Amino acid sequence: MSLAAIKALVANELSATDQLIISSLKSNVPLIEAVGEHIVQSGGKRIRPLVTLLCAKACGYSGDKHITLATIVEFIHTATLLHDDVVDTSAQRRGRPTANAIWDNAASVLTGDFVYSRAFELMVKLDDIEVLRMLAQASNRMAEGEVAQLANCHKIDLSETAYFEVIEGKTATLFAAACSIAARLADRDQACQQALYQYGNALGCAFQIIDDVLDYTADAKTLGKNIGDDLVEGKLTLPLIYALKRAKGADRSNLEQIIRNADVARIPELCRIIDNCGALDTTFKQAKTLGATAIQSLAVLPDGAYRSALQTLMDLVIHRDQ
Repeated sequence: MSLAAIKALVANELSATDQLIISSLKSNVPLIEAVGEHIVQSGGKRIRPLVTLLCAKACGYSGDKHITLATIVEFIHTATLLHDDVVDTSAQRRGRPTANAIWDNAASVLTGDFVYSRAFELMVKLDDIEVLRMLAQASNRMAEGEVAQLANCHKIDLSETAYFEVIEGKTATLFAAACSIAARLADRDQACQQALYQYGNALGCAFQIIDDVLDYTADAKTLGKNIGDDLVEGKLTLPLIYALKRAKGADRSNLEQIIRNADVARIPELCRIIDNCGALDTTFKQAKTLGATAIQSLAVLPDGAYRSALQTLMDLVIHRDQ
């Protein structure tokens, strides 16, 4: 099953989500609309809204609140992108100039605030205090994850445990909350909600791990951003953590120099080292282990097209090239 085939299962819901996204970006301030539309329409796969809608349908939900939830999830994600690109001084995302590169940092940050606050306005419309609590908690954990990542920059001794704490916060927690809340909307029990939370958490961690692999294996055109951005930003991701554990002799010394100096000119050398010591293979295996965990969590759902789509989506996330 391709990504297009998966999206076809919830085509009407995705269309409704897009319409709600567009209408919710309306503002009396033209700059807000321009920046918001730029980031929302910048070619993303809409994986987070997609998994939200699939989980709701897999749980037998027949209302329309999952459309609002999917929009909220995409808005929270969009707000973090606007802020992250300023923090990371990024000039390119998904092959297009970032909002801060087109306008400026102030416009990007403040529009991010608008999108974020609009997400909370939509949360209130769900009229469920527990859902509001779950989304607020997820948003808080995302912020903690981003700050933790910032605090960990240039730490060459960063542990694998610390790395996973960061990615669970900044990336996986939104996936997990979206999946769990979709089950709540369908009045599924706590066991189902928790199982889908685990699925979303594993999906989000795998998504981030593969992102980190692609930063050293993809080409810039396919990836839609500059190769080695993580190195420049001082982020010690899983491939580097494993490589630092395994590299020996001159390779280990050179690897440390490249990381400490954020030496972009030596990225080909860095890629050779992390590949030769098996760090990329080990990182990829970690993502596959998470995939197996995610699929096991889906046992709470009835067999059918939506469950199969969620299983396939996990596989597509792991094996993607951008």
